[in-house]
Amino acid sequence: MASLNKVFVLGNLTKDPELRFIPSGQAVANLRLATNRRYKAASGDWKDEVTYVSVEVWGKPAEACGEHLKKGFPLMVEGRLKLKEWTAQDGQKRSLLEIVSERVQFLGSGTKAPAASVGGEEGVHASDDAPPPENDDIPF
Repeated sequence: MASLNKVFVLGNLTKDPELRFIPSGQAVANLRLATNRRYKAASGDWKDEVTYVSVEVWGKPAEACGEHLKKGFPLMVEGRLKLKEWTAQDGQKRSLLEIVSERVQFLGSGTKAPAASVGGEEGVHASDDAPPPENDDIPF
């Protein structure tokens, strides 16, 4: 049976990107997006639902995110879902469902944010860099 793991999310950054470099020298940026959904409840009142999404960006696109993005900027992310699992220092098992970015589209925010694309056809391809390392190489 075939499967597909593809996601598109449009939202605003809840904080500045966290850019770091792993021991091999490859850049990784962690982004946190807020996406909004407005719907009409059974009562007839309009309700707002906010979902927070973690995004991991690798290589040159990660560097571009760290250089150009700030809290509040809108962007679109295309990527795949990945489940991270680990044991915390207190012995509890933890997990996080996140998006591993294949393309990030900067949508701009007034005059401060650039309207640009990193990854995908228009900009820096995520595949131009080495594939992301295994979880053992990612310091938590």
